[in-house]
Amino acid sequence: MLEEQNNEPKRKYEWLSKWAKMTGERARIDAKANNTYIVYEKNGKLVKEFPDGDIVPLKKDGET
Repeated sequence: MLEEQNNEPKRKYEWLSKWAKMTGERARIDAKANNTYIVYEKNGKLVKEFPDGDIVPLKKDGET
């Protein structure tokens, strides 16, 4: 009997993706509890995400 093969590529450290996702989720929870924001990269640019869901581009020093 032939077994079906899974064509999805396997990651060497699959746990790392799960850990990174959980860390991001925890950061959102902490930001909401402390009424602060988180900063991360989106589409090659840094952004701030506020607890209410607003996402604002992070400005560089000296920009208005």
